[in-house]
Amino acid sequence: MKEIVDALFRNIPSGVGSHRKDFKLSPKDQEKVLLQGAQWAVRQGYGTDRDLEHIEESGRLEGARPDLVSDRALERGKDQLGTLGSGNHFVEVGYVETIYDEAAARALGLFADQVTVIVHTGSRGLGHQVCDDHIKKLLKAATKYAIELPDRQLCCAPIQSPEGEEYLGAMAAAANFAFANRQLIAHWVGETLEQVLERGPKALGRELIYDVCHNIAKFEDHEVGGKKQRLCVHRKGATRAFPPGHPLVPPDYRDLGQPVLIPGDMGRYSYVLLGTAQAYTETFGSTCHGAGRVMSRQAAKKAARGHAVLRELEDRGIIVRGAGLGTVVEEISEAYKDVAEVVEVVHQAGISRKVARLRPMGVIKG
Repeated sequence: MKEIVDALFRNIPSGVGSHRKDFKLSPKDQEKVLLQGAQWAVRQGYGTDRDLEHIEESGRLEGARPDLVSDRALERGKDQLGTLGSGNHFVEVGYVETIYDEAAARALGLFADQVTVIVHTGSRGLGHQVCDDHIKKLLKAATKYAIELPDRQLCCAPIQSPEGEEYLGAMAAAANFAFANRQLIAHWVGETLEQVLERGPKALGRELIYDVCHNIAKFEDHEVGGKKQRLCVHRKGATRAFPPGHPLVPPDYRDLGQPVLIPGDMGRYSYVLLGTAQAYTETFGSTCHGAGRVMSRQAAKKAARGHAVLRELEDRGIIVRGAGLGTVVEEISEAYKDVAEVVEVVHQAGISRKVARLRPMGVIKG
């Protein structure tokens, strides 16, 4: 596991401002990424069409407007595709520790003691810059359209206003960058495992279960007051949890419901669940994305003083590598709620149902 984690850490750049020296996008290719998302990556040989079947929106959000992405955002993104970034982003190698629903697990391709990999990252500096650029515009728009804000960070504009339409076009482009980013990282994770274990992809049985967004606005049909309506659903720190039979659930999973991935922290566990009909009627087809912090990053650093965090994790069988010790310390388990309790809540509430629990063995952090 040390060899695998070290190799992943070498092959997937991580940390603030991380970039790839061997993979810089030309302006033409960057525009294609912003328009085509993971579909661009697959066309370049990074994955297969079967992967696209298991990605939300088939790895491409419609309505992307690369022309609305600023030069500064493009500059930040040009050499960051295929990088992890910082904060709570990670690649986690784990295994299926507990199965709650044998039939559902089998249909998803999961079995006890199977090795799993979770990739958590997004649109990197490009997406961050898109957000910064449009927050300034939307703050002005809120005043222009006489929208009262309880918090400046909730700045907004009417969807069909010029400001609203411009943000949605730029956001879709950033979402496509994120789809492509995860697809490339997943490909390089696979290559790394093949190199270290000296096994081909067929022998490893590598298969993408699902790629789901958790910071995105999308147009969807929902029932409101007994009437079907087209809505813009904004999931921030939330993930889609569509029910069995929904046409946007991949055909492989349509009888089950959409796979839901809820990561915990690097020292405990993560979960695979399925979306439900109840989520579709009660929460616009949504569930939580993760455990959620209970400590600020500064408080986590303070709580970790006097602890050899990496050694303590290794004593528990978890190898962790990070771009810097400070980042790892900010992500200690104590900084997060126990995801088992969070998952039990969404399971009991009926907005997603448990399938399996994954236990980490090796983690690379931003």
